[in-house]
Amino acid sequence: MLQNIRVVLVNTSHPGNIGGAARAMKNMGFADLVLVDPLEFPSPKADARASGATDVLAAARVVATLEEALVGCSLVLGTSARDRRIPWPLLDPRESAVASLEQATKGGKVALVFGREYAGLTNEELQRCHYHVHIPSDPEFGSLNLAAAVQVLTYEVRMAWLAQQNKPTKMEKTEALADGDAEVCTAEEMESFYRHLERVMLDIRFLDPEKPRHLMPRLRRLYGRAAVSKLEMNILRGILTETQKAIRGEPHKRGNS
Repeated sequence: MLQNIRVVLVNTSHPGNIGGAARAMKNMGFADLVLVDPLEFPSPKADARASGATDVLAAARVVATLEEALVGCSLVLGTSARDRRIPWPLLDPRESAVASLEQATKGGKVALVFGREYAGLTNEELQRCHYHVHIPSDPEFGSLNLAAAVQVLTYEVRMAWLAQQNKPTKMEKTEALADGDAEVCTAEEMESFYRHLERVMLDIRFLDPEKPRHLMPRLRRLYGRAAVSKLEMNILRGILTETQKAIRGEPHKRGNS
């Protein structure tokens, strides 16, 4: 089950922190590490800090963008230490562990995303996340080392997973939703939907590119917390497609006049 949870490090500047994160992961039973445009990797400094977790480093995947790192993920959790202009659903590490386990237990892929050492994740990157995770450290000295942050979140997931082994799972509903309605959309499916939604809103002039009013970030937040299923996505995409046809004056394919 833990193999369904990946750790994503974005634009890490110090290779030693990559090694420290790999060690923290292996301590807690995690092995799936994805690096987004690291400044220096592979590196002897990363190997030295990994201290026995070089197998995690050897298997790590390096990608150019966060979008690539999130392919296949149906739940994305991004760490954030700063207040943002647009509030986003916020979890503490323990709550994030419960959410991660719930998705991973159902076979969904989960990404725990960590930002740059000096600046964290950008607003645009955070908007790709379903939830933000805030570690409630001492406000007088709240900045955590990257590897320490990875340790905190992976530890909480492991503790929740161990607790789950000793009792019947509460993650499953009394009745499973039928015909794929329980399968949540992946990150790339959501991104494709957002692009489609933005095109339609521009077409109907609901979205003014000169005065966007944070509309797309707010809609991302809305749909992100809804955990949209594949069946629901088919409905939403169908509505958008039919809207585009109506704009062009095309007849409704199921015309019931």
